Amino acid sequence: METFKNCTCAGSGGNLGDHNCKEGNFLYFAYGSNLLWERITLRNPSAAFHASAKLQDYKLAFGSPQGKLSLTWHGSTATILQSPGDEVWGVVWLMNSHDLRSLDKQEGVEGGLYVPIEVNVNTEEGKTLRCRSYQMNDYVRNLPSPHYKKVICLGAKQNGLPNDYQKKLETIETNNYMGNVPVFEEIEAAVNASENIIK
Repeated sequence: METFKNCTCAGSGGNLGDHNCKEGNFLYFAYGSNLLWERITLRNPSAAFHASAKLQDYKLAFGSPQGKLSLTWHGSTATILQSPGDEVWGVVWLMNSHDLRSLDKQEGVEGGLYVPIEVNVNTEEGKTLRCRSYQMNDYVRNLPSPHYKKVICLGAKQNGLPNDYQKKLETIETNNYMGNVPVFEEIEAAVNASENIIK
């Protein structure tokens, strides 16, 4: 197992121990909107791609804490639920510990919306990585907005997650919200800027 030692990953979610840090960095397993580089780096500029990986015996689910929909996304958001035999694909980001507080804030840790957890994920090369991730508190099933779904699907494509998994994401049912989603517009502008740089 690849482990990161020598620092303490402490944030508003508490100390997750020393085993996923190295020289002020930590590994974060993203499975929702933070799959997309332009999304995660809006608030956490140090995020660098480390690996795509699979979380075994969990499933991807959409809901809201205590049934309260996200005001940011105008719908539900993603979480992971234990489910023997299922799997969730995602991206492992290598991040500077200076971004830990902003990541916790984005995930709503202080407000009790999500809790930080540690998970073991497996890369396509067969490595096992111990990562920080997040799980929703008081999960109530609900539907995400089309905007949220699109960001997840873009992130899965951008990072080359397995085709079968990408197709599964495309089938996610949404709440058909058609209004403005400012964070989506911000992400879209960042994606367009990235594409222009590549050109």
